[in-house]
Amino acid sequence: MRLEDKVALVTGAGSGFGAEIARMFASEGAHVALIDLNEESARCISAEIGSTALPIRCDVSLSADVRNAVETTRARFGRIDIVVNNAGTTHRNKPMLEVTEAEFDRVFAVNVKSLFHMAHAAVPIMRAQGGGSILNVGSTAGLRPRPGLTWYNGSKGAANLLTKSMAVELAPDKIRVNGLAPVAGDTPLLPSFLGSDTPEVRTKFLASIPLGRFAKPSDVAASALFLSSDEAEFLTGVVLEVDGGRTI
Repeated sequence: MRLEDKVALVTGAGSGFGAEIARMFASEGAHVALIDLNEESARCISAEIGSTALPIRCDVSLSADVRNAVETTRARFGRIDIVVNNAGTTHRNKPMLEVTEAEFDRVFAVNVKSLFHMAHAAVPIMRAQGGGSILNVGSTAGLRPRPGLTWYNGSKGAANLLTKSMAVELAPDKIRVNGLAPVAGDTPLLPSFLGSDTPEVRTKFLASIPLGRFAKPSDVAASALFLSSDEAEFLTGVVLEVDGGRTI
């Protein structure tokens, strides 16, 4: 058991990458809080996992919601060892000047400001415990940006850089901060990333990935497990590309 008796909080855990991260962490012995805006989805995944899981409704863009999720998790399990900032959103793939201000604000609130809220809520707890692990899920879009997702690309570039800056600042507290940069996966957000989800568009996108497929939730979960485990105790500030070679 690589996470035996650890307590992990995973945002966006009701579907996609987050759900698989929660499942895999639980299978490796962790108690897991499944944080999601869609409470029903979080409850379904939690029921699948069993008594070691706790579903919590939370809008990660809201400070009060994030603080409640963190405190509820600590009240139930006694501590918080791992935070996975996985929740994310995007605007539809389209020219940058066609993205509305409301779309822009939501993308940055969910993908960037949520990291601010979570740090304020969770870091003091980890400091008091003597350490912890934070994992931010960025994207290859923040490393190898392409037209049509400009503002989303910027939000993930911010997440990738924040990971490195947080790692340096929190290292004296024995809090490791790492990141993942997955390529697009076959998740509910894929149609928005592609703009037009047709076989032709998928084929064109897949041609840009040397290993020839989208990221699977299990790819991302396995990488999250490694970086959150004691096996990675000397790794901090790493943004691991889970991309089949996309960013080469």
